[in-house]
Amino acid sequence: MSDYTIMVGDCLELLRRMPDSSVDSVVTDPPYGLSFMSKKWDYDVPATEVWVECLRVLKPGGHLLAFAGTRTQHRMAVRIEDAGFEIRDMIAWVYGSGFPKSRNIGNDVDGMDGWGTALKPSLEPITFARKPLIGTVAANVIAYGTGALNIDACRVSPTGERLGGGDESGKSAKPEGWARPWMDDAEHVAAHNAKVTVNVDRASRLGRWPANLIHDGSPEVIAAFPNAPGQLAAASSSSENSGVVGFHMRPGARRLDSGSAARFFYCAKTSRKDRNEGLFSSDAPVVAKDATMRDCETAEWSTRNGNSHPTVKPTDLMAYLLRLVTPPGGVALDPFMGSGSTGKAAMREGFQFIGCEIDEQYAAIARARIDHEITRQQELQAESDQLDLFGTA
Repeated sequence: MSDYTIMVGDCLELLRRMPDSSVDSVVTDPPYGLSFMSKKWDYDVPATEVWVECLRVLKPGGHLLAFAGTRTQHRMAVRIEDAGFEIRDMIAWVYGSGFPKSRNIGNDVDGMDGWGTALKPSLEPITFARKPLIGTVAANVIAYGTGALNIDACRVSPTGERLGGGDESGKSAKPEGWARPWMDDAEHVAAHNAKVTVNVDRASRLGRWPANLIHDGSPEVIAAFPNAPGQLAAASSSSENSGVVGFHMRPGARRLDSGSAARFFYCAKTSRKDRNEGLFSSDAPVVAKDATMRDCETAEWSTRNGNSHPTVKPTDLMAYLLRLVTPPGGVALDPFMGSGSTGKAAMREGFQFIGCEIDEQYAAIARARIDHEITRQQELQAESDQLDLFGTA
């Protein structure tokens, strides 16, 4: 069974107490530097010194995934890079439920009706970085177990369908400028087609390769994907479930009636159930569905909602990210733990977890959520063991 450690205090000081090369991954949702809800801890993105310590405690080749805001992603990435990390990529979590904090200029300037100050927030970038390898990737994996990505464990939506394309004869068309001498060699073409068929069959069986895009399945996001060929299924609203695309999907599931986005991992924003599991809370929502930012800022979070943290990430999302970069049974670190979504996800995935949190109230919430997940996994394991016994009786 997975175990965890929660340390309360300033993460820089706590990280300095940890031994070198002692964790396998860092997956974290740090401050974005946006002064969100006037919180002091969100005044700036973490200093380079924090990322230097993350680099030190990571094993060679270990990966770091750090959420950021679109306005301050550049500052986050530069500081991570300045600490000595290699920036490998950027993952985008795209969602449809954000709302703009925009001022109507028409209230202040005559003739400026329809002008505002902000776009609707629809994605959060995740900096994807790696501690430099020692030797080759293979040598690093052999020595430390880190350096590679768990692709097969993060493939998206296995299906039995193949990619379409080609003319009526079944032959692939040759776009202008793509003619090659080997295309006129029948044996070479046959060998090439056989190789492609094997690869496509494998991809269809295993599922889509994980991409640097994650979406929430909302109608706004689904509508943003074109009905283009090569995406396994066409986007359509003909299904009886149209209008609620995504909200009844399990994470990573694929819907044939909205297939253009199906090649990406799906994860909606945090549900009330997810954020409050293991805590005493009211069933009533804290704010109305059409609440403004001011409504959210003044809501009675502490009295009506067990989890008072304002920026809770979905457990399913954190589990997916952990699974991608953490070797089996490995140790995952979150230096900005908040209410513990990363730790909760680590327990679900069978990883060990170390979390740092400066606020004791949030640390207590994290403990309750993580303990609840451990109990849940124990119950699921007991049920599985019982089924095994029954099946062999």
